[in-house]
Amino acid sequence: MHNYLDIVLWSNCNLKTRKEILSRPMLNNSMSIKKKVEKIIFDVKRLGDQALYNYTNMFDKIRLNSIKVSIEDILHAESYVKMDTKRAIEVAFNNINKFHELQNIKKIDYFNKDIHCQQIIRPIESVGLYIPGGIAPLVSTVLMLAIPANISGCKNIVLCSPPPISNEILYASKLCNIEEIFQVGGAQAIAALGFGTETVPKVNKIFGPGNIYVTEAKLQINQFLNDVGIDMPAGPSEVLIIADSQANSSFIASDLLSQAEHDGYSQVMLVTYDENLAKEVLNEIHKQINTLSRNKIIAQAFKNSKIIIAKDLLECFDISNRYAPEHLMIQCNHSKSLVQHVVNAGSIFLGNWSPVAGGDYATGTNHVLPTYGSASVCSGLSLIDFQKRITVQELSKKGFKNISSTLVSLSQVEKLDAHKNSVMIRLSSLVDKI
Repeated sequence: MHNYLDIVLWSNCNLKTRKEILSRPMLNNSMSIKKKVEKIIFDVKRLGDQALYNYTNMFDKIRLNSIKVSIEDILHAESYVKMDTKRAIEVAFNNINKFHELQNIKKIDYFNKDIHCQQIIRPIESVGLYIPGGIAPLVSTVLMLAIPANISGCKNIVLCSPPPISNEILYASKLCNIEEIFQVGGAQAIAALGFGTETVPKVNKIFGPGNIYVTEAKLQINQFLNDVGIDMPAGPSEVLIIADSQANSSFIASDLLSQAEHDGYSQVMLVTYDENLAKEVLNEIHKQINTLSRNKIIAQAFKNSKIIIAKDLLECFDISNRYAPEHLMIQCNHSKSLVQHVVNAGSIFLGNWSPVAGGDYATGTNHVLPTYGSASVCSGLSLIDFQKRITVQELSKKGFKNISSTLVSLSQVEKLDAHKNSVMIRLSSLVDKI
């Protein structure tokens, strides 16, 4: 029987091998891709809408009459969506909305005698949401991006997606009060959001996943333009499962398969101290994989993936923290109490009844998460990504006088005479000796 996943004993691996096991698969981010994206960006900047029409015809094989989706089409989309699909979208919308509303940060007021410092929150004025195309409409991504944008108070929310945009995506957009929707995908959509065209407005920050061309375009736009930010460079999906000897092997197999089906570059890892469980999981994978429509993609992803046998549960967490997974599943007895051992992870799924699909769609947490080990320094998408934090300070005359010697001393240490001068001039103007 073919083993889809290799089992490795962590104790038998030297430092170099361990590093290789936890490394991500290399993406084909070649110089040719960079140059193609550069050309697309240049064309969109130079030709505007015409470049969007040209590239849509070239890549999507569709001749558009209009880039912008009409309000009428957005409103009418609902009538083409099945009732059970609408109900599912609405349940997900409500859960995601409630969770993200709780992320609102209150204004900070700090008083230190005669010094008053504040932190105030302002929304990013205009944001662009990119929803990838492909074999199925990514309705959940609309909700994950648009809901926090709305709650944050972003005034202008623009959505781009490759044509033809599905009725489900239009319905989800309507629920999120999005009226600016454009039928354009790929690197050209990112360029349009970055520079603006006759039809597509320029935005201040671009959100959303995509293929290697979309990711490369986001990186290049972020480098070209100081007034356009991006959420994060999204890599292929990944999951690491920590399991004890009581874990359910069929559940684990289904979770590994569910993340591997995203992309041939996806990576899935099982870390356990129980070798018998590992073998049971392999058997379950054999039972389940042939029933799945994307089994070829899964088999490709499994080439990048491993089952790791650790000496005990604590070593399992050490391995996970080194890997810093996008999705971390803890399928152990008393999973909740084990969260204390997690240092690096994008999102955590506890116990047998918390599949990653829950977070992907409808529990309420955001599914836009750091990949490729960036969970060691980055967080998943939240309200704060759609907002700016601005600090404010006000010194009274007495407060200025009291801190002036500190300011003078530090400006002398740093040899910044003009800083010192801005303090001394004020001191000399004080009539009332406080």
